Amino acid sequence: MKAVVIRAFGPPDVMRLEEVPTPTPGPGEVLIQVHAVSVNRTLDLVVRAGRYARTVSFPHVLGVDPSGIIVAVGTGVTKRKVGERVATTIRLNQVSGADHPRLLGIDIWGGYAEYVKVPATAAHLVPDAVDFPVATVVARHAPTAFHLLRDRAKVEPGEWVLVMGAAGGLGSAGVQAAKYLGARVIAAAGADERVQAACDLGAEGGVNYRASDLTAEVLRITQGRGVNVVFENIGDAELFAKAFASLARGGRLVTAGGHGGGIVPLDVNRLYLDQITVMGARGEIAADVTRSLEAAAQGRFKVLIDRVLPLSQAVRAHEIVAARSGIGKVLLDPTRPN
Repeated sequence: MKAVVIRAFGPPDVMRLEEVPTPTPGPGEVLIQVHAVSVNRTLDLVVRAGRYARTVSFPHVLGVDPSGIIVAVGTGVTKRKVGERVATTIRLNQVSGADHPRLLGIDIWGGYAEYVKVPATAAHLVPDAVDFPVATVVARHAPTAFHLLRDRAKVEPGEWVLVMGAAGGLGSAGVQAAKYLGARVIAAAGADERVQAACDLGAEGGVNYRASDLTAEVLRITQGRGVNVVFENIGDAELFAKAFASLARGGRLVTAGGHGGGIVPLDVNRLYLDQITVMGARGEIAADVTRSLEAAAQGRFKVLIDRVLPLSQAVRAHEIVAARSGIGKVLLDPTRPN
């Protein structure tokens, strides 16, 4: 099969399209013909550059969220069958919980390839009405957004939620998850067109945090009250401080990202005086993967997709994501001609 292989850390051009052996599914595994896999800033670009917290073994194939069609099953697989359309989850030995789950595209070869094998438990059925690029983005981000907002931040109907990076994969999922939970949403992004894209997904207000004072705008929109929850996934020092200052008394900030640097200041005096909670979280619940894909099939959950490129253009895809030049996710489709 063809796969995009890295044999050393470095810039995008360390990735090479190579012929490698097609995997064979072992006991409890399925083999998927990949039809879509997204390019993620942290889990692909940072890993490729050698800056991820975990080590990878070379040669390596990136890609944490492939979707496609099952073409073979290993022994003992009873709940998945050949011909089913599936999306995968990144965590292979569990859905959430343990400290060090095995990660697809990190600990084992991922989906920048024509075929990928995963445990059958990590393959979730995709409704016929959902195409593979949409399924990939939904399965990757929507369940995490629900877990962070519903289970960790415990968003209540009528509360204000500020979503940072609201036009990104996780941010746009956060806008819709917060709306689904009955919250009032403020979308914050770094360009007017990104703010508008997030508002089109249901946000009630929007802030371009590169052109306006984020805290001042949030207080204006909420009539001085501030937001109850900040959904943060950037980790930029200046923006984090501004988002934190936007919280009302008793507010909660939940974060699952640090591609903006990850080291941020914290106003500890305000933290305890206003009884604010800051929490980091990751993971998803299996039922949310199914629910999110069903919502997408019903038109109740949408994704922002910038473009879909053939596997041979993985280098270009990484360059586009690094430049932040588009709106929405960039994906690779190994079935698409060069």
